[in-house]
Amino acid sequence: MVRMNSLADALKTLCNAEKRHKRQVLLRPCSKVIVKFLTVMMKHGYIGEFEIIDDHRAGKIVVNLNGRLNKCGVISPRFDVTINSIEQWTKNLLPSRQFGYLVLTTSHGIMDHEEARRKHTGGKILGFFF
Repeated sequence: MVRMNSLADALKTLCNAEKRHKRQVLLRPCSKVIVKFLTVMMKHGYIGEFEIIDDHRAGKIVVNLNGRLNKCGVISPRFDVTINSIEQWTKNLLPSRQFGYLVLTTSHGIMDHEEARRKHTGGKILGFFF
């Protein structure tokens, strides 16, 4: 089978490993979008360190889990999100205003919804985690 959405596969694998209380998980294939998404998750403390393994093919990522991730997922298709509609998206996707993040791809790079609001920029929604 052909992989249609490698980000969705990676996040589903991450979520399943977290449910099984694994300490590490291997994600493949590797892409720049997956690395940026994992960086946002690591910045907020939902996952531990991750290591990119270059095997001269698509690459692999080994992620250390810390047991804090409840759910993560992809929003497909990548809907346009304006600054005004960020609040509506967070209300629909996240369980509470206190925790959880939407991940947006903007002209300033891939970031969470709070940073996008601080930079006063909209973009397209990639996914969420909490």
